[in-house]
Amino acid sequence: MNQTITILDNTFVLHPAGGIYWVEQETLLIADVHLGKVSHFRKHGSAVPYKAVAENFIQLSRIADSFKPKGICFLGDLFHSSLNTEWNLFEDWVASREENIILVAGNHDIIAPLKYEKLGVPIYSEIRTGAFLLTHHPEETEGFFNFCGHIHPGIRLGGIGRQVLKLSCFFKTENQLILPAFGTFTGNYYLEPKPGDAVFAVTKKEVIQVQ
Repeated sequence: MNQTITILDNTFVLHPAGGIYWVEQETLLIADVHLGKVSHFRKHGSAVPYKAVAENFIQLSRIADSFKPKGICFLGDLFHSSLNTEWNLFEDWVASREENIILVAGNHDIIAPLKYEKLGVPIYSEIRTGAFLLTHHPEETEGFFNFCGHIHPGIRLGGIGRQVLKLSCFFKTENQLILPAFGTFTGNYYLEPKPGDAVFAVTKKEVIQVQ
């Protein structure tokens, strides 16, 4: 189940896969996919099932198909490192999509821009549209509401006794919303919400506001 919120009179739909659909712009926002990370782990001897390579692409197609956006904006760290076999899968995935795809570069995006240009995927350092600022790293810019990634936000929820449930989350402050990492095997950084913050925990099937 999705969670719909309003920011500056715009409507945003939070999806359990970790993306946000911006209704007015007909754009899907996704952060920190880290394509190539599974192959990177396998190359260095980690016992990661190869089928995990395909999971990111399956999830990307599912969330895009569910909203049918005109555009997909990746908020940085689309790829984990340099070129590997997953780039070929990405080329095939882009060719299969009708959306306009753009990338706001993150610190892990070290693949040559020319490779993206050949696919018709432009790269930006940031995007400003109206009162919204789209970046990879969290930015505090006066007069703008910031959508970003990089942090891989997570939340700890206390249960009965000493049980603790750890989940990825969308983490919203007054002027910023940090998206969860979309990719598999990315890990989380557990944030402590302050009064006024809003936390939307992500499970496999729903997004739940918990703070």
